[in-house]
Amino acid sequence: MTSDATTTPSKSALPALGICLEEYDYPYTVQFFSVRSDLQQLKMAYMDIPPKTEANGKSVVLFHGKAFGCYYFHDVIEALAGAGYRVVAPDQLGWGKSPKPDIHYSFQLLAANTTELLDHLGVRDVAVLGHSTGGMTATRFTLMNPDRVTHLVLEDPLGLTDYRIGIPPQSEETLYDHELHWTDPNVIHGYVEGYFVNPDPKVWEPLADVLVRVTISPDYPKWARAAALTFEMIYQQPVRYEYHLIAPPTLLIVGAEDHVVPLGQYAQPAEAKRLGDFVELSAAAASEIPKAKRVVVPDCGHIPHLEHPDQFLAEFLPFLES
Repeated sequence: MTSDATTTPSKSALPALGICLEEYDYPYTVQFFSVRSDLQQLKMAYMDIPPKTEANGKSVVLFHGKAFGCYYFHDVIEALAGAGYRVVAPDQLGWGKSPKPDIHYSFQLLAANTTELLDHLGVRDVAVLGHSTGGMTATRFTLMNPDRVTHLVLEDPLGLTDYRIGIPPQSEETLYDHELHWTDPNVIHGYVEGYFVNPDPKVWEPLADVLVRVTISPDYPKWARAAALTFEMIYQQPVRYEYHLIAPPTLLIVGAEDHVVPLGQYAQPAEAKRLGDFVELSAAAASEIPKAKRVVVPDCGHIPHLEHPDQFLAEFLPFLES
């Protein structure tokens, strides 16, 4: 799905954003937590949202997808806080308001950083929601913390398969060059619009505009470098083979029309189709996760919590109470 070029804002019509989204307003107060990686002292951005009604004593941590920071979980956070949950929503290193360092990215690192953040906040037991790439981070976090994760929710997670089987390996230079030149507003708008089966411009255009505005930043090459390295992380660090080790109850919720494949442009068409069959891949995954419930959302793409928020919450909230 692509946007009509006549309606896509040009770069000149949009104000630039810094690569840490300094000028972009988040829905809740953003704080920073010090972490260390590759001998660098870094500041990890996060939101810590208290319950808006009588607290139920439970907490939820959110793991965002690759194209976004935790700002796109606004409605999910509202629903959780309104139901009495405390919500911790970090921007992982390389995303959102967190820095874009040139480091060795790993799901182990991101999960460990999140564990340190929760310890700092005095939060022990948590339910976990991971969307897209965040599904891989959430899986690794759960495997590393089997005694503190009460519920795991995987929303259209990447990692339902091993992308090394079907996609030829690409050099860092190739991945970086692609990200460095991924700056055409029409291409970016079409990419984000393609996440939805019935795209509502009020929903997807603001998300796309964030990505377009970042490309105007003079520091965009640093963003591009981090984006390339995190694609490499997705490709090189599968979680699929460890699904049978996931201990907590798990809700696997996917859009029936989701066909996202990271680095899919480097695959043969037949392989890309296989690697992007979320319905089939999620069924296989659910059969191996010991306590899995699987929900397929009809007429839905890659982001159910934005495309069908009522149905997503109708599955999500009762599951957390189960």
